[in-house]
Amino acid sequence: MSSTAGPLSHVRVLDLSRILAAPWAGQILADLGAEVIKVERPGAGDDTRSWGPPFLKDAKGQDTKEAGYYLAVNRGKKSITVSLDKPEGQRIVRELAMKSDIVLENYKAGTLERYGLDQASLRKLNPRLIYCSVTGFGQTGPRKDQPAYDFLIQAMGGLMSVTGERDGKPGGGPQKVGIPIVDLMTGMYTAVSVLAALARRNETGVGDSIDIAMLDVQVATLSNQAMNYLVSGKVPARNGNAHPNIQPQDVYACADGDFILVVGNDGQFGKLCEVLGAADWSSDERFATNAQRVRNIAVLSALLEERFSLWKRVDLIAALDGAGVPAGAINSVPEVFEDPQVRHREMLKSVPHPSGVMVPQVGTPMRFSEAQLKTCDAPPLLGQHSDAILADLGYDGPGIAALRTSGVI
Repeated sequence: MSSTAGPLSHVRVLDLSRILAAPWAGQILADLGAEVIKVERPGAGDDTRSWGPPFLKDAKGQDTKEAGYYLAVNRGKKSITVSLDKPEGQRIVRELAMKSDIVLENYKAGTLERYGLDQASLRKLNPRLIYCSVTGFGQTGPRKDQPAYDFLIQAMGGLMSVTGERDGKPGGGPQKVGIPIVDLMTGMYTAVSVLAALARRNETGVGDSIDIAMLDVQVATLSNQAMNYLVSGKVPARNGNAHPNIQPQDVYACADGDFILVVGNDGQFGKLCEVLGAADWSSDERFATNAQRVRNIAVLSALLEERFSLWKRVDLIAALDGAGVPAGAINSVPEVFEDPQVRHREMLKSVPHPSGVMVPQVGTPMRFSEAQLKTCDAPPLLGQHSDAILADLGYDGPGIAALRTSGVI
């Protein structure tokens, strides 16, 4: 019988991070059922709260202080405001760390050491603590003290050199990916790392310190493009939408619009040829194998474009679907959420927000048979849970009021 408790319902995370990479990891952990306590600056909070418009609108149609950017990466968390540069605030963080399993932070290397909140200090108080630092360049190396943002790392890490239209074509030149992909992938690696450390702690009883760098993540995710270079010595180039190793995979034009074709093997290519009434292409020595299609893609694409121009997009996609050839439309974001498969998988949810409205949330892609994930709470208001969290630490009403008056919370 399945449980309604998430697989991490026994885990507490102290989230000292802001912006995107580490908060994305924190949201993944919250989706999995962990209690995630987000520590924010009094009066200001996470920078992304103000990264708008757009902002969530309240019941009167007025902008709240919750930007869409913030709402994208902080659901399911509890917010407490704490001034880290005050001794009383540092004490609160230490008290929380002593009751936590995981700490996430993304301050510049050495910053938290000044406050006695670095990994060595907190793990001395709680040897079972898993302390994960997320930075642009890591805790070591010549760039360790430098700030970094996703756009910069996409450029430095080689991603923009292989993203965009080919040089010499209209629109040619390097492009960043349309989402902050390095931040998101860094968050994914962060979540995987802390869960691995958690599994190891179950065996040893001892926590760990983890050093995640955005540049390292981007280098790692060069994946096939990196290996293409390492085994051939040939520098990968921007190739538009065409795949460098598998063909035909590109954007093609029908009589009434563009569509995506993703042929992944020789069998699928044969089925494509049958749909187009050109079965002989699959035995043509220029196209019979993927390696030959990659070498002769210019010739093949010209032939394909001629046949595709005779089809309406909806008819062609339906015919390819029926034949088992991967193809599809290029959806806008609104069209994504109208897709029958996306709707069936319930990837769009709405949850009550403290401002009195329902706030939309993109669902988690994780599905479990034995531990059903509940819909998380809305991203919290700034300091929404300060009093409750402090009460759990043993602070009474007057003590909490004094902390607020002195600007600690």
